[in-house]
Amino acid sequence: MPPSSPPATGRSSVRGRRQTVIVLALLALVVAAAVSIAVGAESLSVRRVIEALWGSPDDPTATTIVRETRVPRMVAAIVVGAGLAVAGAVIQALTRNPLADPGILGVSAGSAFTVALGVGFLGVSGTLATLPFAFAGALVTALAVFAIGGSGTSSARLVLAGVAFGSVLAGVTRAIVLADPKAFNTMRVWNAGSLEGRGWEHAAPVIAFILLGLVMAMAITPSLNATALGDDTARALGARLFRTRVVALLCITLLAGSATAVAGPIVFVGLMIPHAARALVGLDQRWIIGVSAVLGPVLVLASDILGRVALPNGELPVGVVTAFVGAPVLIAIVRRRQVVSL
Repeated sequence: MPPSSPPATGRSSVRGRRQTVIVLALLALVVAAAVSIAVGAESLSVRRVIEALWGSPDDPTATTIVRETRVPRMVAAIVVGAGLAVAGAVIQALTRNPLADPGILGVSAGSAFTVALGVGFLGVSGTLATLPFAFAGALVTALAVFAIGGSGTSSARLVLAGVAFGSVLAGVTRAIVLADPKAFNTMRVWNAGSLEGRGWEHAAPVIAFILLGLVMAMAITPSLNATALGDDTARALGARLFRTRVVALLCITLLAGSATAVAGPIVFVGLMIPHAARALVGLDQRWIIGVSAVLGPVLVLASDILGRVALPNGELPVGVVTAFVGAPVLIAIVRRRQVVSL
């Protein structure tokens, strides 16, 4: 009988590597969050940041900057990054398509379009009021793209359907905004995918929805693992495909819709992070989604920090920075002769 210790040792090694990855990802998140609080138009020392977090009366300027501006902006970046990254991981697992992403498939553009309709024609304002419009746009766009492009392994067809929908909706949204600049003044920066001016009133309303979406995503990971083997094999393993797809669509709607309501349409986060997670922890969706939920905020925080310091005056929106980084990644993925099976 062959010895059983090598397989056990192999499983232990994989588990140890995955645990190391998640610990390092959490450390990177802590560092990125700390730098996000310290860096800005006025750079703050570590001592001033710590004192400001405790509400030091000796430095009211730093206290105001940290507690009322940078901490809520940091929280907004975390929820946006987690939402987009996990939504991308779920979409890629559901469709078995390595090119799927809320931005590329037009889901974020659909959310932005319905939010613009709500603001322009119904006079809604505030993140909480626009959330239902963002959810509706994400859900309808996802259903339309999946219906036209198919949910199988045809990457080109699904991506073309998503790009077409996204381009049309983005163009219509831009036309609506330009038609009444005064009414849409607050949406101009948001429409570029930005965290500028994001406060507690923007971040707090979506935290519960993001957490719910993350819990739902983790709950269906066993079925997503089975789905990766093909529909017939998944059914043989006892996976309930219809329920899995319904829950996955609801999860994508909550995550992508919430993120878009806070920061506008930000692309490529949901494409890059799941690929990085798969390279680090393998093909188990439990670990992919867990690592994506941590690395997504790291990417958005880093992009936000880079956007603040890139220009001598003003700042680059997060969506612009992620596009600069993500476009080459997408080209590299497309140009590969064989994309690794999901």
